[in-house]
Amino acid sequence: MPSTRARTASWTAGILAAAVVVIASFAAFAAPGEPTADPTPSATATPTPTATPTPIPTPAPIRGAPENTAEYDPTALPAIDVWSVTPGIPVDDDPFGALTGLLAQPRTAAPIFADPAGEPLGYLPSTATYGGTIVPVITRDTHWVKVLLAGRQGVPPAGDATQTVGWLRVSDVYLSHVEQSVEVSLGNRTIDIVGAAGVERVANDFAWGKDATPTPLGRTFVMLTAVVPEHEYTEGHPLVYLGAQSPTLAGFDGGVVAVTAFHYYKTRSGDNSFGCIYLDAPAIDRLAQLPAGTPVIIRP
Repeated sequence: MPSTRARTASWTAGILAAAVVVIASFAAFAAPGEPTADPTPSATATPTPTATPTPIPTPAPIRGAPENTAEYDPTALPAIDVWSVTPGIPVDDDPFGALTGLLAQPRTAAPIFADPAGEPLGYLPSTATYGGTIVPVITRDTHWVKVLLAGRQGVPPAGDATQTVGWLRVSDVYLSHVEQSVEVSLGNRTIDIVGAAGVERVANDFAWGKDATPTPLGRTFVMLTAVVPEHEYTEGHPLVYLGAQSPTLAGFDGGVVAVTAFHYYKTRSGDNSFGCIYLDAPAIDRLAQLPAGTPVIIRP
């Protein structure tokens, strides 16, 4: 049962401890592109632009599950982030479904629920070195929002690495409007930025995953954008890491994650990648301007 006492000190200690673990672990981080050295962002890494939260009115009448006002101790919960494998976390059951036009970001450490009627499976930190804390809202109820998340339910080949989702309490998050989304069509070889002003074509060709290491399909989001000098094949252009991971790779280049990314590469046409989408310089530089949390839908 959740504790009813305030735990400000323990929340802070838990978040700091989680941050130390993530920073120590990033030596294993690798996007499934060309094999490279450790991709830890150096001092030249450019932070992902973030949207400024603005108040979002509560919908009326009451919709969805009832309010949960219990207090939870995040030190007793695992962080759900790019590194996490959480067997009880749901995967997206409507991968090409509609978006709400909202983003959520935790006020502090926000408990994550598989179902509003259950107990939390972990927590979403308010900030993280490697992103994933500003997430698209795919369902908006009165007291709850369903969001896309980083991390996996299972590890391939035995586990399911499909895009994960979870529920957050509205009282635990800031909500803001997202102005644009990204539409990728593998079949048409097009990438568009879609917003109120219209459709901006970013690419008319690119490389995508080969049969053994396909590009994951469905809804995901911009998790982190960074320049990584160690990835010489990017020639100084940013990598735009997504919340989705490879459906077939447990890890990549000796790492324990297999994150999908948009990035520059000299060979950028056809199904020849490890799951990443290879782009020319203008396309990747344009996508790198999008703020963290921007929704991305990858269609067949």
